[in-house]
Amino acid sequence: MANIAKKVSWSGRGDDRGERTPLLNGDEEVKNNRQVPDTLDYDNSENQLFLEEERRMSHMGFRCLEIRRWVICGLIGFLTGLIACMIDIAVEKLAGYKYFAVKQNIEKYTELGGLSISLILWAVLNSAFVMFGAIAVAFVEPIAAGSGIPQIKCFLNGVKIPRVVRLKTLVIKVFGVICSVAGGLAVGKEGPMIHSGAVMAAGVSQGRSTSLKKDFKIFEYFRRDTEKRDFVSAGAAAGVSAAFGAPVGGVLFSLEEGASFWNQLLTWRIFFASMVSTFTLNFFLSIYHGKPGELSSPGLINFGRFDSDSVQYNLYEIPLFIIMGALGEGNVTLHWLLRFSHAVLCLRYIHRPCLQVMEAMLVAAVTATVSFAMIYFSNDCQPLGQDKAEEYPLQLFCADGEYNSMATAFFNTPERSVRSLFHNPPGTYNPVTLGVFTLAYFFLAVWTYGLTVSAGVFIPSLLIGAAWGRLFGILLSFIIWADPGKYALIGAAAQLGGIVRMTLSLTVIMIEATGNVTYGFPIMLVLMTAKIVGDYFIEGLYDIHIKLQSVPFLHWDAPPTSHWLTAREVMSSPVTCFNRVEKVGRIVDVLSNTSTIHNGFPVVAHTSENDEPGKICGLILRSQLIVLLKHKVFVERASSRLSQRKLQLKDFRDAYPRFPPIQSIHVSQDERECMMDLTEFMNPTPYTVPQETSLPRVFKLFRALGLRHLVVVDNENRVVGLVTRKDLARYHVGKDGLEELHLAQT
Repeated sequence: MANIAKKVSWSGRGDDRGERTPLLNGDEEVKNNRQVPDTLDYDNSENQLFLEEERRMSHMGFRCLEIRRWVICGLIGFLTGLIACMIDIAVEKLAGYKYFAVKQNIEKYTELGGLSISLILWAVLNSAFVMFGAIAVAFVEPIAAGSGIPQIKCFLNGVKIPRVVRLKTLVIKVFGVICSVAGGLAVGKEGPMIHSGAVMAAGVSQGRSTSLKKDFKIFEYFRRDTEKRDFVSAGAAAGVSAAFGAPVGGVLFSLEEGASFWNQLLTWRIFFASMVSTFTLNFFLSIYHGKPGELSSPGLINFGRFDSDSVQYNLYEIPLFIIMGALGEGNVTLHWLLRFSHAVLCLRYIHRPCLQVMEAMLVAAVTATVSFAMIYFSNDCQPLGQDKAEEYPLQLFCADGEYNSMATAFFNTPERSVRSLFHNPPGTYNPVTLGVFTLAYFFLAVWTYGLTVSAGVFIPSLLIGAAWGRLFGILLSFIIWADPGKYALIGAAAQLGGIVRMTLSLTVIMIEATGNVTYGFPIMLVLMTAKIVGDYFIEGLYDIHIKLQSVPFLHWDAPPTSHWLTAREVMSSPVTCFNRVEKVGRIVDVLSNTSTIHNGFPVVAHTSENDEPGKICGLILRSQLIVLLKHKVFVERASSRLSQRKLQLKDFRDAYPRFPPIQSIHVSQDERECMMDLTEFMNPTPYTVPQETSLPRVFKLFRALGLRHLVVVDNENRVVGLVTRKDLARYHVGKDGLEELHLAQT
C-alpha cells in the first residue's frame, strides 16, 4: 500500500476517531449502533424459491407484468403531476396574498409616512411562513430538508438513505417547499418536485403503504430493490417534467444525473411517466385558471416563449457565449466555497431543532429587509406598459404611470423574476439595478443554503445567472447590438450548469422550457464550457454534498491510478460464514453482534474449528435469515411436521422493506439447539473474484451489476474475503494522487 499518497478522513476532518455526521440530513442511522449506511440489493438473489416462481410463470404472465409496469409508470406520472399542481396553486395563492397585503401597506404609508411598518409586515409574513415549514422539517422529518436530489441520487446508486422515500417525507417535503417559496427565501421548488416524484414512485410501485400499514395486495411482484430502483428513476424524471414542462429533459436528467443503472426498456416507460406528469399538471392548471383544454402552461417553472425576432445569434457571439460559460463557473466556484462554509457550520454546530427554526426565521426576516432596502433606495423607475405584464407593480417614489424596476426582481416569486429578466424589453432594467440585485441575491442564496427547510437550488441559480447575464448583454450593447434577454438565458444556463454539471439534459430542459431549439447549440456550448472549467477546480454541487455527508457513493469508474491494487488488498477479512446446515443459536449470536453489523454471509461446505476457510457454495442475506428465524424454519420442525406450510417468496416480500430487527425475534433456549437448512434460501451462484483481481476490474463488476457483496476466493474456491461498497468507495484521487479515505462514523 506504499503507493497511496496519504490517508484522510472521508469528510475532511483529518482524523478517524469516528466523529458522527448526519447522513444527508437524517439521523436514524445512529440508532442501533449502525456504523455505515446500509446498501440496497440491486442484484436478485436467485435461490430455489425465486427460480421456481420464475419457471412457473408463462409467457403471458411476463407480458402481464410488463403491462403492470406501464400502468405503474402512468400512475406515477399522474400523481406527480397532481402534487406539482397543488404546490403551484398553493404557492401562487399564498405568495399572492402576501405581496398584495405588503403592496397595499407600502402604497398606504408612502403617502402617510412610516414605511417601517411595511418593512415589519413583510418580515413578519416571511418569517411566519418559513417558521411553519422549518418546524415541520426540523421536528417531524429532517430528511425532507434541502432539495432531495443528492438523497435520490444515492438511492439510485445503491445506498439506502433512511426514510428518504417514505410517505411522511413526501408530506413534509411538499408542505415545507410551499412555506419556503411563499416565505420569500432564495429557493426554488424544482428539486423537491424531483424528490416528491421519487417518493411517489417508491410508494405506488409497492402497492402498499408501510407508514399507514395499509396493503392493497397489488404489485406484490415488484417488492424488491431492483424493481423499486427503476420506478424511482421514473418518478425523478416525472418530477423534472412537471417542474420544467420538459418530458425529454426529465428522461435525460434521470439518465445523466440520477440513475446509476439503465436499460433500453426502461427509457420508454420513464418517458411515458414524464409525459403523463406534464399533461396532468397542465390539464388541472388549465381548469384552475378557467381555461379547460388550453394546455399551454409548460410546467411549474414557466420561462415563457422566445419570439422569432429574439432567438437569432451571430457567429461572432459564440466566443462570447464561451466566455460566459467560464465566467459562470468562476462565479460558481466562489459561490459554493461560501455556501459550504455555511453548510459545514450548520452540520457541526446547529443541531438543535429549535435553533434550526430560529435560523430559518432570521434568514427570512433578513431577506425581506434586504429586499425592502434595495427597493427603497432604488431610483430606477420604468413606464408601466399597456399590457401591465408586471404581476405586482410597485410605484413607491416613482411618478404616476411608472413602477420601481427593482421591485420587479425582489417583489415577486423567483420564477416570475426569471421570466421578467428573459422577456422584458431592452431598457426595462438599468445596469446599476441588475448589479446590485445580483450581489444581494447572491449572498442571500449563500446564506439560505443549508437551512433546515425544503428547498431547491435550480431557480436561485437561474435567477442569479439571468441577472448577471442580462447585465452582460446591456454592457455589450454599448459596443454592438445585443438583446439582453438572450444573454440572460445564456447566463442562467452558465450559472446552473456550473453548479449541477449537467450538459445534455439541461440543454434539452432549457430548450423545452423556452419553446425554441435555436439556442440549443449556444446553450450546449456554454454548459460544456462550465463543466470543463468547473471540473478542473471543484466537483459539482451534488457530488460535494454527498461527500460532505460521508456517503460511500460509487462513481462510474474506479480511480485511474488504482490498477496496482488487488482484491486481496481492498477486501474485508476475516469473513463470517455459515454452513449449509447451521445451528440456530450461532445464527442468532452472529446477527445479534452489535460490534460489526454484517448484511451478507457466504455459505460454505463446512467451517472448521481452526478457522480455515471453507469452499463457497452460496450467499445468504441478513434479511433472509431474519425471515427464516421469524417463521421458525428449522430442520426439526420440518421433520416432525410442525411447520404448517412451506415458506414462499411472498413471505419475504411481505416483510420488505422494513425487516424486523433481530432483537424482536424470540428464540427459546431449546430452539437455539435446532438446525437450519439454508440450501433452499441462499443464492447458490453468487458473484466471486480471485484475490489477484485488480481494483478497476472489481469496481467495474461491482458497479455495473449493482452488487451488495462480492466474494473473494482463493485458487481452491475457498472464501478469503468479502468486498462491499465501503471497501471500494474509500479510494479517491486527490491532489497528491490516490488517497485512502477513512469513512467517518455515520
